[in-house]
Amino acid sequence: MIGLSSYAYQWRLDASADDRWTVERVIEDAARLEVGLVQLCDLPELDRLAAEGLSRIRLAQRERLPQLRRLGDELGVSFEVGTKGIAPEHLLAYLDIAFELGSPLVRSMLVTPAHRPTPAEAEAALRSVLPAYEAAGVTLALETYEQVATADLVDLVATIDSPGLGICLDPGNVVARLEHPADVVAMTVPWVRNLHVKDFAFTRSPDMVGFRFAGVPLGEGLLDYDGLVAAVDPSRRGISRIIEQWVPWQGDSARTITLETRWAEHALHWLRAADARAAAAGGGVSG
Repeated sequence: MIGLSSYAYQWRLDASADDRWTVERVIEDAARLEVGLVQLCDLPELDRLAAEGLSRIRLAQRERLPQLRRLGDELGVSFEVGTKGIAPEHLLAYLDIAFELGSPLVRSMLVTPAHRPTPAEAEAALRSVLPAYEAAGVTLALETYEQVATADLVDLVATIDSPGLGICLDPGNVVARLEHPADVVAMTVPWVRNLHVKDFAFTRSPDMVGFRFAGVPLGEGLLDYDGLVAAVDPSRRGISRIIEQWVPWQGDSARTITLETRWAEHALHWLRAADARAAAAGGGVSG
């Protein structure tokens, strides 16, 4: 299934926006675009709930999450949720949030600015929460990114070997660690449970000293999408493809948001066209 991340709405959700969007507007826009999945990722609103350490019963009594769930149900939009960090109490709070929103997945990252666990600490923290994730039928997917060597991430996931633990594959993030996206795809394939789709490219700095690495419209950069899909096989494995975007700042909020909107619509059109070509060829992905 194709989904939209809240990172596809980064500038529209940003505090700098003249007309800042709410989560409800993101859900409504996804429905307008005929997208049935939204990944609510790294949202301060959800992090504040998690920080309160609420139990599942208390979460159910709050209005915010049930309101979002009802809106999603009304508009035909389901949810995945995402956060950062592996502190056990935080991951258990996000498991409650996932339960309330009907999310089958929690995407997270091993390292936060406030916590960089050792491999042993990370393994202990994950093992302490995974029985609860397994019992709830929710997958914890740890994302590939520049703070952690992909080989170390794979080793951790493979060592724990839990049906409730996998990898959220984002080939773009790892470039900052001088890892090649194709190598990372090959290393992670058996453990991928979630897929982030965004395109990226290098451009020369205006003074010709160095390069800038930034987002570009899907299909116009270095992402080998066909190779990614061929390796991961998301349709057969039931792995969602979540559109993210790195839209560069355009000098002011209005112009940046206009470009962000255009890129998101382009990405959906591009992915759907790719699916149609794959279906016509007798295979590939759909959704």
